[in-house]
Amino acid sequence: MGAKMKLVDNVVRSFQVAKVFRENTDKINSFDFSPAGDYIISCSEDDQIVIYDSQKGELSKTINSKKYGVDLIHFAHTKTTAIHSSTKVDDTIRYLSLHDNKYIRYFTGHAKKVVSLCVSPIEDMFVSGSLDKSLRLWDLRSPNCQGYINVMGRPVAAFDPDGLVLAAGVNSETLKLFDVRSFDKGPFITVKLPQEKECDWTDLKFSQDGRTILIPTNGSLIRLVNSFNGTPIQTFTGHLNNKGLAIEASFSPDSQYIFSGSTDGRIHVWNAVTGYKVCVLNGDHPGPVHCVKFNPKYMMMASACTNMAFWLPSTTEAANLA
Repeated sequence: MGAKMKLVDNVVRSFQVAKVFRENTDKINSFDFSPAGDYIISCSEDDQIVIYDSQKGELSKTINSKKYGVDLIHFAHTKTTAIHSSTKVDDTIRYLSLHDNKYIRYFTGHAKKVVSLCVSPIEDMFVSGSLDKSLRLWDLRSPNCQGYINVMGRPVAAFDPDGLVLAAGVNSETLKLFDVRSFDKGPFITVKLPQEKECDWTDLKFSQDGRTILIPTNGSLIRLVNSFNGTPIQTFTGHLNNKGLAIEASFSPDSQYIFSGSTDGRIHVWNAVTGYKVCVLNGDHPGPVHCVKFNPKYMMMASACTNMAFWLPSTTEAANLA
């Protein structure tokens, strides 16, 4: 994929949209890169699952999910399977074979909408969080819940890069860290942060070095905290979110940069260490950018409103980060 390139400020500022896809008629509510970075799977409020080849910059496949709807989609370790939550009928999590468009397994138990879904980076486990105020631990190989915690509020959750620790944010003020292997025993650390007055936590993400946790919100601020003790490190502001949307924010693979969507259709970028604003990237998104993620292996980024945009640095061709 060309010479190896380091992500520095001038490279970040050089990112431009290389390809735009207009496959969806409603907003794209989530997408995920395959672990190898070669595919993207996305889902939309138009009940479509769209798969892209991120290396070739091509549409790969479209799957309809009209009966159950689709949200919070993730590859399930391979690029041939995915899990997703439902938006219609019930709150079941579904495990889908992308090869033949058939469901492999259903995970039932949540009594209200699933608002958080995260897949272990190392094994066939995943965790779901629901408005029924519970976190559930699952194994892809079994329909039975492997662990259950009542968290007394709306949860968001994330695995650390080693797959050993699960972080859960509850009621936009409490951070709980669990040992995945003894999940049912409860958290080994609980940290109370100042409760958000203007917004709610909508996601959690560990940095790839495991040292920090990013907390996106449905307001105009993003928190960064120490993953070992919950100490606040940075607050990123300056992006527009005036509609109370769950706008995604993500790390670069080297943990040095934070990328966020905004309701003004642009991508805002900060230095994760210093907190300063590096740039604002204009990708001509016609609506709010709900989703933005950096490729885990290659020098490319994707962002989504109703359209999906692939970004590349203009200084050179896509370079392998791996």
